Amino acid sequence: MSNLELPVLGQDDAAACCSPMVREPLGEEAAMDLAKMFKALSDPVRLRLLSLIASHEGGEACVCDLTGPFEVSQPTISHHLKVLREAGLVGSERRGTWVYYWVLPAALAKLSALLQTPAGTAARTAGGAR
Repeated sequence: MSNLELPVLGQDDAAACCSPMVREPLGEEAAMDLAKMFKALSDPVRLRLLSLIASHEGGEACVCDLTGPFEVSQPTISHHLKVLREAGLVGSERRGTWVYYWVLPAALAKLSALLQTPAGTAARTAGGAR
């Protein structure tokens, strides 16, 4: 595999697909897709796996590099990676006997765009004061 950097196309499209919740309510289909992503991230092991993959040198990690930091079995790690993949958060590719994973930037852009607060909106504190 080459070390050439390739531009990721369609990132702006991914962010534009989901306007922030504060501007308009989510449609049923968009809510279902996003809920699958958030549900996948609601597990601490999966959240750590996503972070580990994203921060790995070169932006991708071999499954062999993902089992050490966790106190769960390799089959459990594989299950969590499958959930992340099915939720559309990571991509994967088999290379020989190992599978490599990378974070899908468009998925993170989609989640980020949904939670953005429009500029000029005053943030409220937990107590309700501005």
